[in-house]
Amino acid sequence: MAGIVLVTGAAGGAQGATGRLVTELLLARGVTVRAFVRKLDERAERLRALGAELAVGDLREIADVQQALTDVDQVFFTYPVVDGLLDATAVMAAAAHLAGVRRLVEVSQLSPRIEAISPRTRQHWVSERVFDHADVGAIHLRATVFYENLRALALVGAPNGELAVPLGPADNKLPLIAGPDVARVAAALLAEPHKPAEPYYRLIGAVMRIDEIVAEFAKALNTPLAYVDIDNQEWADQTRARGAEEHTVQHLSKLWQIFSNPAYQRTTFAVTPAIEEITGAEPEGLGEFLAKNLG
Repeated sequence: MAGIVLVTGAAGGAQGATGRLVTELLLARGVTVRAFVRKLDERAERLRALGAELAVGDLREIADVQQALTDVDQVFFTYPVVDGLLDATAVMAAAAHLAGVRRLVEVSQLSPRIEAISPRTRQHWVSERVFDHADVGAIHLRATVFYENLRALALVGAPNGELAVPLGPADNKLPLIAGPDVARVAAALLAEPHKPAEPYYRLIGAVMRIDEIVAEFAKALNTPLAYVDIDNQEWADQTRARGAEEHTVQHLSKLWQIFSNPAYQRTTFAVTPAIEEITGAEPEGLGEFLAKNLG
């Protein structure tokens, strides 16, 4: 049986809300959860009402994290696509090692590597290495693009009747996954800490052409929606104008470059078996996800 699990990002956010979902799933299994939140607000109080303990602080501050890890057995670590990932990683790795954490499940990216063109992806490669060397039983969930990210883009463009993203031809394919599927994998691994696990799992829940993705959103929104292969710089400028953080814009802009590259499109993508093997359920399809989460 799992001991206390510290869940970071527990209040949730716009990029998948995996921390909130992991908290809910573990509580439903009867696991003791300490939810790490940035501030006490309605979202935090909702977690308390569900039965979670609350720890308030900054993931980049060692004193806050060390206190939150008191008597903690396992950790779920996630960090939003903003500046600070490596600071938070270093703090968590050091504090978790001192606390004797035996399993740490963290959300990474599908292909973290030194030569990646996105600074964020290179940071994830470093983050994985730091957790590995911390001797905290690190398990890396190498997840692809979340449905939630495409949902945000679709909702922005829906009033204009378009999904404008620089992804190349409409028959290009994207590997995708639902945030809830990532959360289900994480919760299963944390609920059974004595069960052997691999050092990392690649998580792809669907592989779809862009025109198929647009059709699913049009159906769910009940409105015509056309794909527009916008210029990358134009997309970045528009996204900045809407208030997105520079770190987020830079990462997504590089990601779109990768996906639109003909060489990348020659890569063979497939749904990875880990989701069903670990959770006992098939990954969510985009249509199923939108039916429950659009808006």
